[in-house]
Amino acid sequence: MKRIIYIIPAIAVLLSSCNRNNQEADAFGNFQAEEVIVSAETSGPINKVNIEEGMNLKKGDLAMVIDSVQYSLKVNELRSKLKAARARKPNVYAQASVYEQQKQIAQKDLERLKKMFADGAATQKQLDDLNGQIEIINRQISSVQSNLEGIDAEASAYESGILQASDMLKRTKVLVPIDGTILEKYAEMGEMAAPGKALFKMANLEVMELKAYASALQLPAIKIGQTVKVSIDGPDGKMIDFDGTISWISPEAEFTPKNIQTREERVSQVYAIKVRVKNDGTIKINMPAEVRFNQQTNN
Repeated sequence: MKRIIYIIPAIAVLLSSCNRNNQEADAFGNFQAEEVIVSAETSGPINKVNIEEGMNLKKGDLAMVIDSVQYSLKVNELRSKLKAARARKPNVYAQASVYEQQKQIAQKDLERLKKMFADGAATQKQLDDLNGQIEIINRQISSVQSNLEGIDAEASAYESGILQASDMLKRTKVLVPIDGTILEKYAEMGEMAAPGKALFKMANLEVMELKAYASALQLPAIKIGQTVKVSIDGPDGKMIDFDGTISWISPEAEFTPKNIQTREERVSQVYAIKVRVKNDGTIKINMPAEVRFNQQTNN
């Protein structure tokens, strides 16, 4: 119920005139921040937590560490299998070399036998037997080549597995994805992490984005990149001003929210706009604000 009371004043005056400090605001809205929810990519107990809510961190900072023992063991296992597979290749090469030598000797014998056969000193059976021997050697050489290809394929599979396991091992270290502030922490040390489980939420609060609404009559007076004046309520009752830049204007009109009471306001259409404002720490998420397109300053 508190949330509804909080939002209605910012919307109810979208198209009506409002006067604060004797100056009329052109649009109203609430500040937003691009929130990022970081989730676990691996499973296991959380061994280390380096973050607390409210901490300002840089992209790449170590936020949490998930147990990595299983992934380390997997990497070592695959490396051992890869080493064993590669160790078989020298023996296969040696075997292939023997077959090649046998083939060369058989081919020389065949050439001599052909001459003897031409001179009538050898029989056809001797030629056929030697050709058959050479054919057997060729098949043995082909078998060895197939073994080499199989070892290479096996080694390639192990290498891919190592890359995959190493990648998962790397992901056990949860790094901060952006420069920003930790808004909420969802997991503590000792809890179990699982792929997709949310660990923490953060946002960059250095530049806030005000989502406001402008009428169709105001559109010709605004454009993307335009500097505007954004004001929030100050602690002493006066308005605090910031310079803002229009970063987005909706290409489509939309009806004002249904909680507007009068029929005239319900059928009115507005265009959503976004204004980027550099935050000095004063602006908070969901804080209401006013926009003045003519950049007048409140006194």
